[in-house]
Amino acid sequence: MADTQRLTRSFDDTSLLTPLFGPHNAHLERIGQTLGVEINSLGNSVDILGPDEAARQAGVVLDSLYQRLRKGFAVETADIEAALRMSALPAQPAADTTIITRKRHIEPRTPGQADYIRAMNESELVFGLGPAGTGKTYLAVAKAVSMMLKGEVDRIILSRPAVEAGERLGFLPGDLREKVDPYLRPLYDALHDMLPGDQVVKKLASGDIEVAPLAFMRGRTLASAFVILDEAQNTTPVQMKMFLTRLGEHSRMVVTGDLSQIDLPPGTKSGLQDALDTLSGVNGIAAVQFTERDVVRHGLVSRIVRAYDARDRERKAGGPT
Repeated sequence: MADTQRLTRSFDDTSLLTPLFGPHNAHLERIGQTLGVEINSLGNSVDILGPDEAARQAGVVLDSLYQRLRKGFAVETADIEAALRMSALPAQPAADTTIITRKRHIEPRTPGQADYIRAMNESELVFGLGPAGTGKTYLAVAKAVSMMLKGEVDRIILSRPAVEAGERLGFLPGDLREKVDPYLRPLYDALHDMLPGDQVVKKLASGDIEVAPLAFMRGRTLASAFVILDEAQNTTPVQMKMFLTRLGEHSRMVVTGDLSQIDLPPGTKSGLQDALDTLSGVNGIAAVQFTERDVVRHGLVSRIVRAYDARDRERKAGGPT
């Protein structure tokens, strides 16, 4: 049985105690129930009683939430859940996984997100793999904006396969912009989270930021750029090779996708899977696999992902369909 210990945490700024502890100490209760410890408040301090590791994690959670409040950010349910997920990790320098943009300071909310940010810091080509809601695209756009603001790249290029079944743009109504914008909207949304709207418009007009369907990448060499390919599971091997070989000097690439959501015609191998198979072990390339534990949308999304994963495992094992 784990040893029990008592830890004390004190917080100097008494104006932050109510948002830290929560109404009627609701935040302390949530942390205590999740980690299996007892947390009692007394003035500007809390006593934490429980197994060694759980008590340590509770202290880490409270410290991180307090620092968040000191920076002027609110503490909401999602922030508590993120701090609980991150508390199991060894201590890391904050700058190691913090992404700074004009509108946000973005920190990882799960261990998988922390690994992903470190991979983008260190590798020229990163594959981010896993279910929706894990922040694959959002964090990649944030990292791209951060690098551009620091002058580490000159431009950002965001791309997706224009439609799920092979970029058949001619079958869609409207001009080119009307045809492709619905498929690129998540990328625009992420940009507007990182930069003021007028700057997004200005950089799109100047070409400093380009949002384009995958077909527009053919024949180009993308130097001094941060290039993101989203929904890459819906590329063919030929398309993926074409995209990856666009990488120019002083550039970074991030490729995101969910191999459980392939919309290619039956019998067509995903270019994302083909690239992972082909490039395994190549120097300068990192692959980060997210799971349902990294889903940071509504808690129900994580449960939905788990249910679908369990169903898929049953089917592969020959169970009921």
